[in-house]
Amino acid sequence: MNKEYKSYDDNLVIGRNSVSELLSSGREVERILVESGNRTGSINVILAKAKQRKIPIKEVNKSKLDSLCANSNHQGIAAYASEVKYCSVDDILNYAKEKDEAPFIIICDQIEDPHNLGAIIRTAECVGAHGVIIPARHSCGVNFAVAKAACGAIEYMKIARVTNLVSTIKELKEKNIWVYAADMDGVNAQNQDFKGAVALVVGSEGNGVSRLVKENCDVIVKLEMKGKITSLNASVAAGVLMYEILKSR
Repeated sequence: MNKEYKSYDDNLVIGRNSVSELLSSGREVERILVESGNRTGSINVILAKAKQRKIPIKEVNKSKLDSLCANSNHQGIAAYASEVKYCSVDDILNYAKEKDEAPFIIICDQIEDPHNLGAIIRTAECVGAHGVIIPARHSCGVNFAVAKAACGAIEYMKIARVTNLVSTIKELKEKNIWVYAADMDGVNAQNQDFKGAVALVVGSEGNGVSRLVKENCDVIVKLEMKGKITSLNASVAAGVLMYEILKSR
């Protein structure tokens, strides 16, 4: 199948907010694809930015764009960007040092749903986290669905992809970063003091934080549940916990 119209491409950014943030970020953009005849709302502003940067713009019909974006809600526009460049964990720590702030890191353990990962990255950027760490295996990478859910946050958030989460957590602890894992069997997060250097581990909605990762964390925390449902969506739980941490910073 022609590369331009295959159903999935990790370097594709879709949706108006995501493409707009991509253009503002300065990241290299190969070309813009816009739905033929769609010039409503913010699309004209986005295309003007693209023209200013001399980025090629190609009109395609809606069915082609639907296929390219795997029937996701592209809002009439998509862009091929340069490959997402993962950073190192040291890059995240150095960024916190440059800002003269105690490190605030989000660790995603086995999150395979791109919408959850994207939402976590978006919230992490909003609360001022210095970076997100994801594993290289058994996890979603940063693809177009993640970028869409993150609404442009991947252009500003440092994301490290590591081969071994347990080893990474041990290294963070050696640097005096307190590591918390979100789990239903933990202590009440609302009663914790999250001052100082913090890393928050969030697991998948189905399996939670894996056993070995949990065993290597300093504290297991949970959110108090008052209703009949005893669990939250992974990205929702992560968001609430991130704001609990933010309150202490």
